[in-house]
Amino acid sequence: MKAFLAILCGLVYVSANTTRRPYLHPLSDEFIDSINSKQSLWKAGRNFDQQISMKYIRRLMGVLPDNDQHKLPEILHELEYSEIPENFDSREQWPHCPTIKEIRDQGSCGSCWAFGAVEAMSDRVCIHSDGKTNFHFSADDLVSCCATCGLGCNGGYPGAAWSYWVRKGIVSGGLYDSQQGCRPYEIPPCEHHVNGSRPSCETENFDTPTCKKVCEKGYTIPYAKDKHHGKTSYSLPSNVQQIQGEIMKNGPVEGAFVVYSDLLHYKSGVYKHVKGNSLAYHAVKILGWGVENNTPYWLVADSWNTDWGDKGYFKMLRGKNHCQIEEQAVGGIPKKQ
Repeated sequence: MKAFLAILCGLVYVSANTTRRPYLHPLSDEFIDSINSKQSLWKAGRNFDQQISMKYIRRLMGVLPDNDQHKLPEILHELEYSEIPENFDSREQWPHCPTIKEIRDQGSCGSCWAFGAVEAMSDRVCIHSDGKTNFHFSADDLVSCCATCGLGCNGGYPGAAWSYWVRKGIVSGGLYDSQQGCRPYEIPPCEHHVNGSRPSCETENFDTPTCKKVCEKGYTIPYAKDKHHGKTSYSLPSNVQQIQGEIMKNGPVEGAFVVYSDLLHYKSGVYKHVKGNSLAYHAVKILGWGVENNTPYWLVADSWNTDWGDKGYFKMLRGKNHCQIEEQAVGGIPKKQ
């Protein structure tokens, strides 16, 4: 009996010690090291300062959790799968369209849903005009004026943003302090990454800008006449080839996915979730795909400035609906002006 109790106590001790793991703060050096020690698909490194609060970081991910209830009708492409290349990069396919290469900065605002939309819309106007029209859609106008899109800087719905483009139109607007277009972005970029020259985001907490249906002083086109519209807007099926066919035919799409805390530290390689909790849903622009070290990936542009990730970009595992990246792709066709 004593021997049995000793064995039982030993099993309880082993079980308790094997299941109890030390908590690692998601912005700690130890957490970053543990990511790199567990896999070799991608490289983790410091993007965010350790002192940044997780509450602030979650605010950057502005797709609201009931996004699936605002899904647009799906379209289907007739495809010959043999026509889809192994690698595709919209920046190389349409080199005459400068917005495709642009990485924007949403600042201290949960406006990723608006940024992913206006980035892809801007690209598509250029692509569908064969480079004759370059129009930089205003994230400021969309995030502040679309009442049906959600909660502005507190989150929104990508599908609703594309529907608004068709119904109401969106004016032009460059980056913060660019004095370009009708309504440039009002929220300044800040240093939400490692220490740099911009002011700290931790001390900034911007409300949604006011919807001003007037262009900034010096812009000669009236607000109503500056609006550009979409002809159609739609969702893509949760199907790799359908999303690829859409990008090849019409240009980059907006996508949304679940962010886990390990993605915050992405530097290079093909991202696959390794460890850490889910934080929120986030919207991005998907502009291509490829294969790296026999691993298929999506090429993605974020809106956290060029000092995050791989100069503002990251590669996400493709073909497994990883983090739901293949469930929520949306797009549309621009209306000819």
